[in-house]
Amino acid sequence: MKSADFDALLIPGGRSPEYLRLNQQVLELVREFGRDDKPIAAVCHGPQLLAETGVLKGKSLSAYPACAPEVRLAGGEYVEIGMDQAHTDGKLVTGPAWPAHPAWLAAFLKVLGTQIIL
Repeated sequence: MKSADFDALLIPGGRSPEYLRLNQQVLELVREFGRDDKPIAAVCHGPQLLAETGVLKGKSLSAYPACAPEVRLAGGEYVEIGMDQAHTDGKLVTGPAWPAHPAWLAAFLKVLGTQIIL
């Protein structure tokens, strides 16, 4: 798999990022997304995976509050926002927890250039 095969990367929260960051193929794919400046969305503990790849350096982002030290250690700026809010820095869209899903997904769709007409 290569980042060229995909338009964007969405990283869910929960415990999965903790384990995905142990897989070298996953890490390389995420690094490619960062190098290629492709859209990335991560929520809750998702930034744990991003921290392991080095793509957070110089970025501002949100995450589950317990992940703030990892964000900072990876060179990112942890932004504290409401649990139902999202934060965008360029093509990186993040949110702190599941209550942010509506705002997080809406912000990611905006980054992707999606227009929803009701």
